[in-house]
Amino acid sequence: MIPWSLQTPRPQVEPPEYLPARMLNEYVYCPRLFFYEWVEGLFRDNADTVEGRWQHRRVDTEAGQLPPPEELPPELVKTRSITLASDRLRLIARIDLVEAEGGRVYPVDYKHGAPAKTDSGIEAWWPDQVQLCAQALVLRDNGYTVEEGFIWYAKSRQRVRVRFSQELLDRTVRAAEQALALARGGKIPPPLLDSPKCPGCSLVGICLPDETSALMSLLEPAVDPQLSLFGEPPEPAPESRPRPGQIRRLVASRDDAKPLYLNTQGLYVGKSSNVLRIRDRDGAEQEIRILDICQVNLFGNVQISTQAVHTLCEAGIPICYFSQGGWFYGITSGMNTKNVFLRRAQFRMADEPRFALSLAQTLVAGKIRNQRTMLQRNHIEPPGLVLAQLKDLAECAEKARDLDELLGIEGQAARLYFANFAGMIKVNELGVDGERLFQFNQRNRRPPRDPINALLSLGYSLLTKDLTITCYAVGFDPFIGFYHQPRFGRPALALDLMEPFRPLIVDSAVLSAVNMKMVTGEHFVSAGGAVALTPEGRKNFFRAYELRMDSLVTHPLFDYRVSYRRLLEIQARLLARLLDGEIPRYPVFTTR
Repeated sequence: MIPWSLQTPRPQVEPPEYLPARMLNEYVYCPRLFFYEWVEGLFRDNADTVEGRWQHRRVDTEAGQLPPPEELPPELVKTRSITLASDRLRLIARIDLVEAEGGRVYPVDYKHGAPAKTDSGIEAWWPDQVQLCAQALVLRDNGYTVEEGFIWYAKSRQRVRVRFSQELLDRTVRAAEQALALARGGKIPPPLLDSPKCPGCSLVGICLPDETSALMSLLEPAVDPQLSLFGEPPEPAPESRPRPGQIRRLVASRDDAKPLYLNTQGLYVGKSSNVLRIRDRDGAEQEIRILDICQVNLFGNVQISTQAVHTLCEAGIPICYFSQGGWFYGITSGMNTKNVFLRRAQFRMADEPRFALSLAQTLVAGKIRNQRTMLQRNHIEPPGLVLAQLKDLAECAEKARDLDELLGIEGQAARLYFANFAGMIKVNELGVDGERLFQFNQRNRRPPRDPINALLSLGYSLLTKDLTITCYAVGFDPFIGFYHQPRFGRPALALDLMEPFRPLIVDSAVLSAVNMKMVTGEHFVSAGGAVALTPEGRKNFFRAYELRMDSLVTHPLFDYRVSYRRLLEIQARLLARLLDGEIPRYPVFTTR
């Protein structure tokens, strides 16, 4: 029997008072795009959106005032950037240009692309016609006489006439009603199937249309198929949905923007225009374009101005704070996610023991399999017995009866893995006492008592930071987890998502830094039994970590290559697809 909390219908929400005419265009073009942009408040730029905004710069800055209907002059009058609303239809429109002549007005909308080509000539695209018609309806409700309008396409520099027939008017009103109903229901529409609209969409990396469609049919539910978030059985998958080998490569491999690490004590970060100005104690200054940054990481005594914080928040760039030794303290970010539906689903399912256990089993089993792969790939002589034991433990994790048993299985696997970690260290650098500097016997922390543990602790802190940023970007609350239970100050969900990536990202970065001598004995200091990195050592490890995050890996389900940083976002968005009820279970990332 489904628990009562999961049988309740999805709560109704009240959308904003007015629906923008531009959002009506998005709804007609793709209801899922409309949901992301208007209901969840998500937006990303691509080349088309940036170019379109540049082409709109004139009408966006010249706000005009249209004379009342009874005061319209007989001669031609042009007024730019008019904002009007219709209380009857709950529509609001910002009209690029209104031309008035002889008592009639003509809305003119500016578009980035080119018109559609048909057998009878050129015509405006259907979503553009609906948006222009919505503007006409708003003008009519404000007393103006409107019979037709125009769309000016910047790419072809053509002006296309649109006549407002009764059919177009009726379909526009109906589309507005449906869009408001969709927003009120709060349930995301399914992705388009193999649509030519997807490759040019700026939100394709958020939507993941092909990936979501493929997982709908590829994965079998890991729990009772009737146990969905709102008590609704999953819909059968159409045969036309893509399979892994058919998934189009729509997600960029890497992000052009890079993380900024400020590790030198006494630095001051200010800003001028769209540039960060970083000044040290001696007055030397360095400039970095904000456009080139995806996050700012401050270690220890590094100051940042309020103006810089404001600009970074506005640009959606998080600021992360660490102790001088690398302990992750917190994060500052702007109001970039308005998605309350995902967080409500997260809170409800975190309180559902069966769901939490199922997801935790998947994450821990994936972590153990990736630990096994690390030993196979990097150990000088992989111990067969340990590999067999790790394989058995991964299978046991998938059958654990509760979280306590799962925690014990994970701990047993970790002991086996770290007991053989030394076999992956290929350098023999000696310390001042004549012993191997990078010898490793067991995992220890708080504080780490040897160089390898110091590197592991710093690496896990960096990965926690990156997944906390990812959780915020997707719309999750990073402090409500499914495997890691809530604890004051601990980003439990970030730690959940981190489990399968610990060996693949952090452990691999540590081995690369040590084996390639990016960090050596001179990069560590020891005091009171604790070992820490020097500023130069941290700088070198940051480079090793970012090289690993930037390296490409093939996704086993989608068969395309992306960087590990991009992969973290994809996996977090797939968890969101699970909580939205779009896919039956979470596809944990494992590598071969």
